[in-house]
Amino acid sequence: MAKRTASAVWEGTLREGKGTVRLGSGAFEGQYSFASRFEEGTGTNPEELIGAAHAGCFSMALAAGLTKAGQNPTRISTTAHVSLEKVGEGFKITTIDLNTEAEVPGIDEKTFLDAAETAKKKCPVSQALAGVDIKLNATLIKSAAA
Repeated sequence: MAKRTASAVWEGTLREGKGTVRLGSGAFEGQYSFASRFEEGTGTNPEELIGAAHAGCFSMALAAGLTKAGQNPTRISTTAHVSLEKVGEGFKITTIDLNTEAEVPGIDEKTFLDAAETAKKKCPVSQALAGVDIKLNATLIKSAAA
């Protein structure tokens, strides 16, 4: 099976230091810092990268499940909101809210919502994050008649 790689380098202290994250594929390289993680500073952060991974994985899992059931999606758009909160003496990712909108011609609402819940459970990133409360808000977009 596939084995993916990413790396990070941190230089300096927690508050004054800075870092760089890189995807092994070369598709992304970006800076991160205390300010980009815990405040509103410029750059990315681990939680944002987890959100991107989760949104991408969930969207693909939903497309796979729908396609397998004979319901070919036209478009699936997912946003993941990752909550990092102080818990005790440290920080913890407490919640991930997945908000997805999908255009799936000919599907009924219940079938779509069932497929979305199944995708949430079967998505490998959801499984890896099993210790986090993952909430799903799925919306079926009705396509205009052709």
